[in-house]
Amino acid sequence: MKLLADTAPLRDTDYRRLWTTGIVTVIGAQLSVVAVPQQIFQITGSSGYVGLAGVFGLVPLIVFGLWGGALADVMDRRKLLLITSAGTGLTSVAFWAQAAAGLNNVWIVLVLFAIQQAFFAVNQPTRSAIFPRLLPNELLPAANSLNMTVTQFGAIAGPVLAGSLIPLTGLPTLYLLDSIALLATLWAVWRLPSVPPTGAPRRAGPRVVIEGFAYLATQRILLASFAVDIIAMVFGMPRALFPQIARDSFGDPAEGGVALGLLFAAISAGAVAGGVFSGWLSQVRRQGLAVVVCIALWGLAMVGFGIAVGATGHGPAVRLGLWIALACLAFGGAVDMFSAALRTTMLQQVATDEMRGRLQGVFVVVVAGGPRIGDVSHGFAAAALGTTVAAAGGGVLVVIGVVIAAAAFPAFVRYRVARAPAEVPMP
Repeated sequence: MKLLADTAPLRDTDYRRLWTTGIVTVIGAQLSVVAVPQQIFQITGSSGYVGLAGVFGLVPLIVFGLWGGALADVMDRRKLLLITSAGTGLTSVAFWAQAAAGLNNVWIVLVLFAIQQAFFAVNQPTRSAIFPRLLPNELLPAANSLNMTVTQFGAIAGPVLAGSLIPLTGLPTLYLLDSIALLATLWAVWRLPSVPPTGAPRRAGPRVVIEGFAYLATQRILLASFAVDIIAMVFGMPRALFPQIARDSFGDPAEGGVALGLLFAAISAGAVAGGVFSGWLSQVRRQGLAVVVCIALWGLAMVGFGIAVGATGHGPAVRLGLWIALACLAFGGAVDMFSAALRTTMLQQVATDEMRGRLQGVFVVVVAGGPRIGDVSHGFAAAALGTTVAAAGGGVLVVIGVVIAAAAFPAFVRYRVARAPAEVPMP
């Protein structure tokens, strides 16, 4: 069984181009991931408002994620990627303009965030639905691991860079760099071949969306994969607490600093480490069981994170608590990467191409929407009970929830795939 990441998908020119330019783009995107909650916290001083961003992100994710999945099934996916990538870039420019003008209006920030999430919600199912048209099925687990590795690498470099740049250049520069970085993805998408829809011509209306849900209702394996991810992210994603934890527990200044960047980067650091050693994922047959185990481990990691946050004191104890908290987040990031790669592969292999865009739309709603509900729940839980209880208690609920889900969907736990054929040595 391989241990290091399988790089075979990079032999495909189109995939390689998307993957390499994605390194630049995801670093830029992660600058905004830090900048938005930090700007909201600067304006309001409240984790509750930071959590409210989850609501403003969730609504467009649901609406445009489902509609975007339908669009990906009825129009050229390359064209749709070009439109949504350009829209995301223009939104980043608008973020820069409001921050540079010093408007300090939390509602402007929240509305721009909602618009940006609408473009993201259409872009992501389209992008995911393209890969099975570029690569054979046996390379999809490796391709998904590589995609997530580069995404999470950007999620390390971006927050660390953001934490360093905020005190030096301020928030506007972060937004501007994000908009410039998106040009790399636009170039890569422009070079893609046309990816027209399969099947009879259709319009992306409500009927097409409903057809996707009707198909999903017959796929209990996919339903279960969505359910366990919702449990993990709603109860176990504490990112809305990071600005408050960085200031109150680890001594960051109110405007943000190194601890804030490290907290945002830690989960992604673990995911990158997991991606580097993800070669074994292509050989996993009991994919459903592996997902359940990974999510339970994610919950335990968040319990450890919450305890580490609550155990901080003064001086060396603060530094020790920070490193323990970061280690827990990193471990959680590694097991979450394994879970996400397996769940993405299950969807891409189980769904037909005619339905793949719509199911990827549901997947985006679940994967991106779950953490935003988690932002709301953690933000208000921290306001009422404190950050320690919000983080550690959420981890406990993840473990309980995934055990219940495994009992409710035994077919998911028993799900097996045929072992991939042995690789033929190159002459």
